[in-house]
Amino acid sequence: MRDSYGYSSPGYRAWREKVPFDRTDFDAPWVNLIKETVGRGVVVRRARIISEPVSDYIRYEHAATPYANLAGGEFVRWLPRARTSDLALPGNDFWLFDERLVRFGLHSGEGEATGHEDWDDPAVVNLCSSAFEAVWGRGIDHVDYKPA
Repeated sequence: MRDSYGYSSPGYRAWREKVPFDRTDFDAPWVNLIKETVGRGVVVRRARIISEPVSDYIRYEHAATPYANLAGGEFVRWLPRARTSDLALPGNDFWLFDERLVRFGLHSGEGEATGHEDWDDPAVVNLCSSAFEAVWGRGIDHVDYKPA
């Protein structure tokens, strides 16, 4: 749900310097983890809420998505922030695991990761689950979304 996740990322810096993505090695540990996870029958969906016009970091994420996400088997959708005003969204990015655990990602004002918090409170899980499904339902599939 952030427009930047820090500018120290090696992938982001390489993209800014116009270094082409290495399709075989780009974020290989993540891609391999997702391939293994999907291979066990788990569906991995990622929804990205973005401001428009998009930031350079979001342009980078969009360009990297085929190599860092889709290659592993994730499904990715994009939702412009202007289309979320009537949705109840948590204050932090999150991962939802098996409808029972939420991991919130905590970030600095510059977008750098500062830690995580895990919650299994059913009310928090329900909030995040319903928020994700609402965003997913409105989201635009990666192949159809063109950054503005």
